[in-house]
Amino acid sequence: MSQRRRRARTRGRHGSVRTVPLRTHWLLLTVTVLTLAAALLLQGYTQHLYGGSPDGAALSLGPHDAVPADVSTGGPVIDPGTGAGSAPRTAAPKADTIALTFDDGPDPTWTPQVLDLLRRHHVPATFFVIGSQVAANPSLTRRILDEGNQLGIHTFSHPNLGSLPAWQRSLELREAQLAVAGATGRTTSLLRPPYSSTSDALTDHDWQAVQQAGRDGYLTVLTTQDSEDWRRPGVDRILANATPTGHQGQILLMHDAGGDRSQTVAALEQLLPRLQAAGYHFATVADAVGLPAPVHPATAQDHWQGLALVAVLQLSDWALKILGWLLYAAGGIALLRAVAVLVAARRHKKYADEPWGPPVTQPVSVIVPAYNEVAGIEAAVRSLLASDHPVEIIVVDDGSTDGTAELVESLRFPPWVRVIRQANAGKPAALNTGIAAATCELLVMVDGDTVFEPDAVRMLVQPFADPRVGAVSGNAKVANRGGLLGRWQHIEYVVGFNLDRRLFDLAECMPTVPGAVGGFRRSALLGVGGVSDQTLAEDTDLTMALCRDGWRVVYEERAKAWTEAPASLGALWRQRYRWCYGTLQAMWKHRGALVQRGAAGKLGRRGLGYLLLFQVLLPLLAPVVDVFALYGLVFLDPVRIIGLWSAFLLVQLLMGWYAFRLDNEKPGALWTLPLQQFVYRQLMYLVVIQSVCTALAGSRLRWQRMERYGSTARLTDPGGQQTSTTASM
Repeated sequence: MSQRRRRARTRGRHGSVRTVPLRTHWLLLTVTVLTLAAALLLQGYTQHLYGGSPDGAALSLGPHDAVPADVSTGGPVIDPGTGAGSAPRTAAPKADTIALTFDDGPDPTWTPQVLDLLRRHHVPATFFVIGSQVAANPSLTRRILDEGNQLGIHTFSHPNLGSLPAWQRSLELREAQLAVAGATGRTTSLLRPPYSSTSDALTDHDWQAVQQAGRDGYLTVLTTQDSEDWRRPGVDRILANATPTGHQGQILLMHDAGGDRSQTVAALEQLLPRLQAAGYHFATVADAVGLPAPVHPATAQDHWQGLALVAVLQLSDWALKILGWLLYAAGGIALLRAVAVLVAARRHKKYADEPWGPPVTQPVSVIVPAYNEVAGIEAAVRSLLASDHPVEIIVVDDGSTDGTAELVESLRFPPWVRVIRQANAGKPAALNTGIAAATCELLVMVDGDTVFEPDAVRMLVQPFADPRVGAVSGNAKVANRGGLLGRWQHIEYVVGFNLDRRLFDLAECMPTVPGAVGGFRRSALLGVGGVSDQTLAEDTDLTMALCRDGWRVVYEERAKAWTEAPASLGALWRQRYRWCYGTLQAMWKHRGALVQRGAAGKLGRRGLGYLLLFQVLLPLLAPVVDVFALYGLVFLDPVRIIGLWSAFLLVQLLMGWYAFRLDNEKPGALWTLPLQQFVYRQLMYLVVIQSVCTALAGSRLRWQRMERYGSTARLTDPGGQQTSTTASM
């Protein structure tokens, strides 16, 4: 078999390398978000859009000229007579007959207690149920019918029908009816409009709603006597309000839901035997006024549509509960991180200036891997030449096509600046070439767009006075921090990356020495086999390998270098996508550290655990915060939601102010932090979602080089002297 064919078969076994992002998971994410949004809208409509206050709490006011006199002075059961040539008709309960009615249920706490009392005293009643409550308690709705009671609908979400447009009235009645059909397999022709009372209180708008309901086949059931139990005035007051005077039949209004109904239950326990002893007869509404049975078997279509509606409502309820749990989890994780990094930063600052041992003065080999870095390579090399520490500089040109190597050679730098050319093989290969060519034990690796402060190399190598230290992370600064995107990245570097590095340093579990500014022992690098090309985050992979080999990795905040950040959202996406995906690869590659001891165990149980919790799970939960915030602004208390968001932002601002103070940075950029929450944060968690989905799919990505703009070139003058970068920023 030829070598070419063997390579083809190998590619077939391991899967092809993808050069474009996956699309399927974005479709899945979109469908999930839309489904969640629909569920939340439905939940918000049914539970929060309209008030759940009891009917008597908000009586309608307005003109009543259009209400027929026969209706306003007639009985509480109304047939509006919407057929051709038919006139409105009303009916009233028979003498000494009480139609006991309950509104706003069913409720899982109070309705069973009411049903128990009714069954004990052999009293039937009529329950006017809310569709959303029926969907939440279908078995309880069935129990109401099974125990000989009657059902009527009280709309789907308890709005005032008189204030709604015609299409929404129809929707409210239809959805309530479907909920009953899905829960019980029955339909009912009885309707009690929310916030209704007696016939003489009907307004013109209420009458329009009654007429429309009549055209849809409903009889409207009002009341003649209100126990006013919704006020919770006390058991004695409820008993007085519910006790009729004389022998006229009554339709008595009580509630089995809508709040604390303990007084209703207690009053009912006394009311039923008292009225029975007084000679009153209890009946359902239909029996009390002599109507045909209003409850009928539902059609197959209505039953199945009702079952679907009940299922959707229950799923939306569970979605909201899960969303709430995730929100608490995200908030708890974020608060935990804030406390951890602030405490760690304070402790780290106490010993940051303490010497590691005798001053390290031995020369350093600086390795600069370069691929098409013509925009910034001169500034990078000149800043290294300006170092106050002896260095040799090795520029490894990795097959550049823009004249990078030629530019460095044309500048006629001192002989301790060498240029090594190689065919394009990737950044890890270029770094390994530099390691092999280095003559010093201490190495500094720096990106081709990075400008060092004059004392950065000296500061970076001082921790090597401790023989346990194998690598040192420097302090990378954003050079092009103008504009919103630049400021946002500047904030992220100072607040996010640097605070985390202080925590990692204290916990001895540093997972990443950044490629922009990092120091290494050459012997430590050779001990782990050099820089691996198995992940897209070669710096993270290398750092984790050193930790697992027993070396300590530390953070030296005084070793400052200026790097070029992406200047467009597209470039930022590509960079962070590579970083995040590469970090996931490195975490998976070094997962064995979780069960190891010593330095490796610290990396595994502390470093990998922190990365998983705060850089993977927390960003995945971040959309929950945004979705719930929008839900809360629309359906809950917007003042409370804004207050919570403001508190979260205040914590971020305090963290930012402290981090900027630790880094001796002016806090002016923090004014953009509130705006960062609406664009930048979403971009970052979408990057994590993309990376996790790509990793789970088992796909591989190519290394993606960031476009260079030469912004770091302004940090050195043409004469080779480095400008005061800190002051200019």
